[in-house]
Order: sequence, then C-alpha cells, then structure tokens
Amino acid sequence: MANPNTKIQMFGKFTWTIRNFSTLESEKLYSDTFSLNGHTWRLYIYPKGKKVMKCLSIYLNGGGVATLPHGWEKFANFKLILINQFDHENNKIKETSHTFNSKARSCGYASFIRLDELSGSSGGFIVNDTCIIEVDMLIHKPEHEKLVHQSTSFGEVVDFKGIGKLDKIFVPLLEEVCSRHPLLIHSMKKRSQRFSEWGFTALGRVLHFLKTKKVRDMDDESCNHLQTLWEELETFGFDLVWLKPHVQSALGMKTHVERVLEIERLKENLSTLEIETKTLRTKMIEAEVNLEIARRDLLKEGFEECNLDVELGYGIP
Repeated sequence: MANPNTKIQMFGKFTWTIRNFSTLESEKLYSDTFSLNGHTWRLYIYPKGKKVMKCLSIYLNGGGVATLPHGWEKFANFKLILINQFDHENNKIKETSHTFNSKARSCGYASFIRLDELSGSSGGFIVNDTCIIEVDMLIHKPEHEKLVHQSTSFGEVVDFKGIGKLDKIFVPLLEEVCSRHPLLIHSMKKRSQRFSEWGFTALGRVLHFLKTKKVRDMDDESCNHLQTLWEELETFGFDLVWLKPHVQSALGMKTHVERVLEIERLKENLSTLEIETKTLRTKMIEAEVNLEIARRDLLKEGFEECNLDVELGYGIP
C-alpha cells in the first residue's frame, strides 16, 4: 500500500530471462540494469540458495552499478514474479514495499521458492533450462523533507541573502542566477527557512552539476543523476523556464557524445590505416627494387627467367 505522504511517480516492468540455468556457477547473479524514475535498478539472485537455505533467493537492488547521490531515497511497491511457463495463472508472486536509499538499497526474499519446487519437471518454472523472472514496480516520490534534507554537502555552509545556511560552493552560482532572475528569491519569501534552504540547495545542486560537468561526462549514470536532481528541484515551485532548456540540452548530450566518440574512433582507425598503407607502400618499393636486382644478377650469371614447372626432359620429345 502506498505511503500517504508520497505521490505516485511512475510504473515500470522489467523481465529477466536466465538461460542455461542448470549450468550457472556463480553464487550470486545480477541482471542487466534498467532505468526508472531517474535511477538504475537491477535484480539479483542466489541460484543455488543463500547460505545454507535450499531456496532460490531473489532481490531488487535500487542502486544498480552507479554511485547513488547522497540523500537519494525512493519509496516503491513492487512485485517479484517467477514466471510459470506452462501456466501463467500459477506464476509464483511475492509483493512488498520498501524505501530504497543509499544505505538500504536492496529488498527481496531469501526463500522465494524451494529449489526442488523450482526445478521440478511439472512446475513450469524452468523450461528448456530457462528461468524467467519479472519485476513490476510502482515508484512513489517522497515529500521535500525526504528528498533533500540530506542534500549533498561540499563542506562549509554560509548565509545566503538571509534566507538560510547553504553550502558555500553553491552561493556564487546562486547569486549569479538570482541577480538575473530575482523572482527566485521572491518566490521563497513566504516559505519557511527550512523549506527555502532545501529549495535553494536543490537549485544549487543542479547549477553545480551543469557548471562542473563537461559534455563528454554525460553517460547514462550522469544523465540519471541530473534527471533526479531536476525532478527534485521542480517540486519547489521555482520559475525554471530559463533553466529547463539547459537541463534538457545536457540530458540530450548522451547521444551526441556517443556520435562524436564514434567519429573520433573512425578518425583513429583511418589514421592507423594510413600509417599501415604507408608502411606497405615502402615494403612494396623495397620488394620491387629487390626483384629488379635479382633479375639483373640472374642475367649476369648467364641464366634467364624460365617456367619452373617445365619438365627437365631427356632429349626425346
């Protein structure tokens, strides 16, 4: 059941098909990562059971392979489903809810299904040595205090225009944008000091990201991080029309970076081939010179080039 202090953000589904299940050697096996609500997620299992338990263990991990930003938190309802490939009405399903964060990023079941039931020929859970696991997720976004009260800290905090205490590293960036967009300050006049600190901290985090990241840094992890920072910032009610195009542009850089890197790779390949071509040309010239020298030496010795496959013969045609 959803937490009443949160609001639903997104529904997602991920299917993990595990082939050659009986030959798995790993004690612990991870799925590919998938993105939902600005973060990467993944499933993992203990195919032979966790510790001494004779059960398949299945977990949902909220951190993926990326480093989670400090203060990250997501509340989610989710179903873990072991697909019955003979009869979908008899899928093995367990459902729960969990608050994922940088400390408690995994949730699941150590004894999802007994291994003998899993591998039973009539069970339908492993067919053609293939096991299929699915997760259905309903993400909820916490209110402001759960989003940013543990905001990223870079060190010393200082007063910002009498609004509150903010990380010193954010202040020059905030002063610059607030001088150009004074409504940012005005929109927080009737808010509590705590709320204003959270709001400007969220804004500072986005500005700091855009200021310190380079185009080539915008991989999946950075895009997911920026998307999360932006979603949190939008909840504070700032007029962000001036900033949104820059964030959208940054989020769209991943494809551009990939294409530029591909061009750079092709250029490097071309350069390598040009060097190889020059080397081959040099070798070809050397071979032509050596051939001509050999021909001349042959003539000097009174021999001529001949067909080496002609019979030697013994005088009778």
